[in-house]
Amino acid sequence: MNNPTTPTKVMRWLCAWLWMICLSGTSASAQHFSLWPQKNEAVPVDARLSITFSDTPVLGKQGWIRIYDAETGQPIDSLDISKPSGLTQSRTYGEDCDYAHLPYNYARTQMATNRTIQPGTSSHPQAEDTPDDYQLNIIGGFTDGFHFHPVLVRGHEAHIYLHNNMLDYGHRYYVTVDKSVFSAKGFKGIKKKDGWVFSIKKEVPEADTIYVNANGTADFCTVQGALDHIPDFSSQKHVIMIAPGDYEEIVYARNKTNVLIQGAGMNATKVHYANNEVFNPHPMKVKTNEWPGTFPSRRAAFMLDNCHDIEMRDLTVATDLTGQAEGLLLNGERIALHHVHIIGSGDALQANGTVFMDSCQLDGGGDTILGRGAVYAYRTDFRNDGGPFTWVRNTCGTHGDVFVECTFSCPDGRVCDYGRTPNNHVKSYPYAELVVIDCKVKNLAPTGWGVIGEPSATMLEYNTRDMMTGLPVDTSRRAPYSRQLDAEKDADLLRCYRNPAFVLKGWNPEK
Repeated sequence: MNNPTTPTKVMRWLCAWLWMICLSGTSASAQHFSLWPQKNEAVPVDARLSITFSDTPVLGKQGWIRIYDAETGQPIDSLDISKPSGLTQSRTYGEDCDYAHLPYNYARTQMATNRTIQPGTSSHPQAEDTPDDYQLNIIGGFTDGFHFHPVLVRGHEAHIYLHNNMLDYGHRYYVTVDKSVFSAKGFKGIKKKDGWVFSIKKEVPEADTIYVNANGTADFCTVQGALDHIPDFSSQKHVIMIAPGDYEEIVYARNKTNVLIQGAGMNATKVHYANNEVFNPHPMKVKTNEWPGTFPSRRAAFMLDNCHDIEMRDLTVATDLTGQAEGLLLNGERIALHHVHIIGSGDALQANGTVFMDSCQLDGGGDTILGRGAVYAYRTDFRNDGGPFTWVRNTCGTHGDVFVECTFSCPDGRVCDYGRTPNNHVKSYPYAELVVIDCKVKNLAPTGWGVIGEPSATMLEYNTRDMMTGLPVDTSRRAPYSRQLDAEKDADLLRCYRNPAFVLKGWNPEK
């Protein structure tokens, strides 16, 4: 008679027992993926969640990602993957769509968030609520909301973007992910029992210097998180130090003052997002930004709105979509850019207010700079695919765009020009000003300028040279309304335009 505990049966029992241990262990290991934050890891309050798979995952068409308070079980945030991220086709605007005639109200006692108000709630009396047909996220307190991607797949990694400002310092959370969210090797979803649990750091940053690193080792993971942390209209100087890395996020901040945003270099720190006027359009009845203080635009990758005394250094800001989209949109006074690379589609930079640029680079399409204020650019390189570099819209008593020792170029086979001021839906710009001093050009049109809506516009040029040869260019065919300055006769005028304070309402950023 055989013994029931023969070696064969013992081995089978041991194998089954070991298999059960594996099943009850870390699910991520068994299902060929890893999680960040890791189990019980403490991370910044603006952390982006991520799953790294053994192969390239495919984002599904339905399912939910949910996050709960680990102590109470209360739902904190949820992402419905079945809802489209944003528009993919241009909207048709009717004749009743016009520039806002009432100033936009920037006053607030505290910043609205996705927790305190319904995303899409209109913040201007002339604008309708943003429909909830697409993903909506309140960023920087702009309650009208931005369309966004809740999940972005980059290689083997899936980055999960919760709604902004949903987590609290010192709290623990757990995450669940439906099986249908990702199609990937071995992925069967993440349930509560699988234990994707993490916590938020207990300490709220209190220093005036704030550190940002996408890997979660600093005060914040995102540039937006750092800007949200700074009080509105602060008289105290704050410095945001951004580590080398890739920051894929929409940045929108308002009412920030006395801030230095310091990157690690143009080629080291990049802030970017796939945003444009199709993905995040203006309201159906309100055009954007024609008059100071009117409805803010949502189409740029990086936006500083009603912000003053701001300095940006050593980073790249870019939009990743073609179409009407700035890399950087500025609305405010005394904003300085040093060693900043701006990449846009159509307009690269929208500048409303007083803006100083030193040793920057701009890449865009036509109307590379769009603005209604004063811009002083020094030793900055401007590149586009052909057409105008500027569409100057400054008003009476305000300077326009002044370029000193800059370069303007476009690819061979195409022709560019300094800029234009055409009539814009019956609106003209009689006080537009564009001054070019000691600059170099490549493939610039012989006329220099494009269409000018009013002959009273100021278009001045001095000592323009060819980028390739260094020789003076032929200006004999320049547009008749432009004027070539003379070194002797216009010496005082040249001295004024070489001084940033003359252009920027008395502000000299070099001091």
